[in-house]
Amino acid sequence: MNHFFKATLNWEIEKPSTKRYLKSHTISFDGKPELALSAAKAFKGDPSLHNPEDLLLSSLMSCHMMSYLYVCSQHQIEVLAYTDQATAILETNEKGSGKFIEVNLYPTVTISNPNQIDLANSLHQQANELCFIANSCNFKILHTATCIAI
Repeated sequence: MNHFFKATLNWEIEKPSTKRYLKSHTISFDGKPELALSAAKAFKGDPSLHNPEDLLLSSLMSCHMMSYLYVCSQHQIEVLAYTDQATAILETNEKGSGKFIEVNLYPTVTISNPNQIDLANSLHQQANELCFIANSCNFKILHTATCIAI
């Protein structure tokens, strides 16, 4: 079964006389708030706006969490809280090209049953295998999970 997603990107030149294009733009999705984006600060973008690299990292974090909550529900694990402080490594070369080479997810999960901590930690691998975004990436995605029970 295929699912289709649609977005609209809008950009206009701000100062036609400049030799460098400003990279700020918007992306919109029907019925959702518009996103204001730019390039990363390292690539002469507006540092106050999100950039494509931010969005890729946030997509991985979000998709992993949703996949993880799904597998936890299949194993009757009650998740009370979930946080993540992820990092990504983008490698560039002298020609200006680049690619992500690694993402590290550091989820901290709080569950209700201390007897399920080992199982809860092990389910991150299954969540990664189910994650739509992770399955679409060609770089390492690592997980260093912490689980606590209260």
